[in-house]
Amino acid sequence: MAIADMVGSTSTPIPASTSKAKPKPERLTSSSPITVEKPTPYTFDLGHLLALDPNPLILSNDTSLNAALTATARDGAQSLLNQLLTTCTITSTTRDGILLSLPPRTTLLPRFKPLPAPKQPTKWELFARKKGIGKYNKKLGSGGGSAEAERRKKQVYDEASGEWVPRWGYKGKNKGGDNDWLVEVDEKVWRKEEGLSREGKGIRGEGRRERVERIKRNERRMRANERRAGQAKE
Repeated sequence: MAIADMVGSTSTPIPASTSKAKPKPERLTSSSPITVEKPTPYTFDLGHLLALDPNPLILSNDTSLNAALTATARDGAQSLLNQLLTTCTITSTTRDGILLSLPPRTTLLPRFKPLPAPKQPTKWELFARKKGIGKYNKKLGSGGGSAEAERRKKQVYDEASGEWVPRWGYKGKNKGGDNDWLVEVDEKVWRKEEGLSREGKGIRGEGRRERVERIKRNERRMRANERRAGQAKE
């Protein structure tokens, strides 16, 4: 009975689907052999999980291309698994589970991109290499040495923190007492402390004030030297 007769005579009959069903992919049977025998044996590169089959692909009249490719791929995968399980070391741990260690790679794969070009040295590096400054000075006892030795010259070991800190500058060792809750004052600066206390200041910030004054004094000397150099050129 038609679908239109079931829902009423005024209904439009629904046409049957004219599209063809897609063929299902061919599956391997469960009786596929575990051992694979080929006229020419496989060659393996287990480091890349690679199995090379030198045998030609022969198609008969009653065998489809898809079935032949599926069977060939299955034989290659089975041979690769057999080779891995018989030649590689297998270990088992409670944390990582079962691990199979691959051997080193034997096939050299081409690079996708060329080798990076060596980085061009800067002008300072060229000058330092020419003059033997810093890490380019290999003579021991001549003020040079390795980069680590050059870095250690600018640092000092802080026993309180157990780390190497800069001698000067930001977080330098020379600023270690600025934030201490107790500052030791010797007899020479005691009178200065009394004068600073009358001005509402303290010896705690005196080190920073001296550094600021020293910087300003050096800047004034630099400007004076520049003026004298300009007058000498004229």
